[in-house]
Amino acid sequence: MSSKFSEIPYKIYLSEDELPESWYNLRADMPIKPAPLLNPQTCEPATLEELSKVFCKELAKQELDNTTQYIPIPKPVRDFYKMYRPAPLVHASFLEKELNTPAKIFYKFEGNNTSGSHKLNSAIAQAYYAHEQGLKGVTTETGAGQWGTALAMACSFFKMACQVYMVKVSYEQKPFRREVMRTYGASVTPSPSETTEVGRKILAEFPGTGGSLGCAISEAVESALNQDGFRYVLGSVLNLVMLHQSIIGLETKTAFDKYGIKPDIIIGCAGGGSNLGGLIAPFMGEKLRGEADYRFIAVEPASCPSLTRGRYVYDYCDTGKVCPLAKMYTLGSGFMPAATHAGGLRYHGMSPVLSELYDEGLMEARTVKQTEVFEAAEFFARCEGILPAPESSHAIRAGIDEAIKCRETGEEKVIVIGLTGTGYFDMFAYERFNNGAMTDYVPTEEDLAKGFAGLPEINK
Repeated sequence: MSSKFSEIPYKIYLSEDELPESWYNLRADMPIKPAPLLNPQTCEPATLEELSKVFCKELAKQELDNTTQYIPIPKPVRDFYKMYRPAPLVHASFLEKELNTPAKIFYKFEGNNTSGSHKLNSAIAQAYYAHEQGLKGVTTETGAGQWGTALAMACSFFKMACQVYMVKVSYEQKPFRREVMRTYGASVTPSPSETTEVGRKILAEFPGTGGSLGCAISEAVESALNQDGFRYVLGSVLNLVMLHQSIIGLETKTAFDKYGIKPDIIIGCAGGGSNLGGLIAPFMGEKLRGEADYRFIAVEPASCPSLTRGRYVYDYCDTGKVCPLAKMYTLGSGFMPAATHAGGLRYHGMSPVLSELYDEGLMEARTVKQTEVFEAAEFFARCEGILPAPESSHAIRAGIDEAIKCRETGEEKVIVIGLTGTGYFDMFAYERFNNGAMTDYVPTEEDLAKGFAGLPEINK
């Protein structure tokens, strides 16, 4: 196998003509479909009409579509993609050498755009559909800030208003990410805030809280519902977001196919699930259809372990309990994660699609601690020359661990890592790590019990 790899370039670039023309809807190939979203008032499956009051109508249709295998990418979106896509698949030969491993390591790099991450893949699609519907603007939440930055860019392109509720701890830790959003014309509010009814309730119940993605979602939804010509858009978790992110996996598979390479292990970080779901989508489709087999590994923070320690039940997608109920692995919508530096992974639940696949045993999950993540991030940066985002570094940690196992066994596994973005706006976190001030937090069973106590009665 080694001789084959000596012939491929360090970076595998696809041509503009090889940019996918359609997104791949993994649900179409799932024998057991993800459980439907439920109306929080009636606990009946949410209808298109109900979802369209919160989301753009076309996006609501995509959210409910379990049967269409390929959904065409609108020309304006595909043209926008050409600014930064196709994204490179990189053979991490320097990392391999430092690890002295027979494993072949690749990473799909999604940081080649101003937002610094994969989030732009869905942001531009959602902004397009909002614009086509004739809306004035959209509201959203953001954790680490990648999604808010991407949506601000996308809304600026279509000249629409963008209102972002940013998790307060990230708002304070990452002021430069905040300023990029404002540069693109977005308004940015630290969440929970005094500007919404749900924000005020959360602050009263959790004084001094640094917030969570669940809190910020509640505020963004309330804001959208209270303004004419606005809808809410979400950067992860939902089926429609994973659909848009499938472009990552489609490009990855095309690049491998060009050189006759079949990956063995595909690894991604897991918060809400959009980047991991997008990366594995076409490969998981092959597995479901019986055409090939792969190992898929979801890597989540030990501080917010929804897959590994959560429950697979219906739960609210937000802390304020105004969004539809989703069946997912969850820590409870009231779970308040620690103020760790991987802000994009501080969400209490996991994508319904990934939750179903995990429950069926089709993918694995593991947790890693914060200091272990930053050790891997700095090692990777010194080998490969890219400073990775804290979120992506969870996948890097697991990829390094798998490569070390190959060194011990002598196996030449092909490992693929989703490098979802860069960490250049995360220097406060790197500073704390370099100063030895970073600590690890793992919730106790008592901590988790508080979140589980608020699970909806529908589960009983």
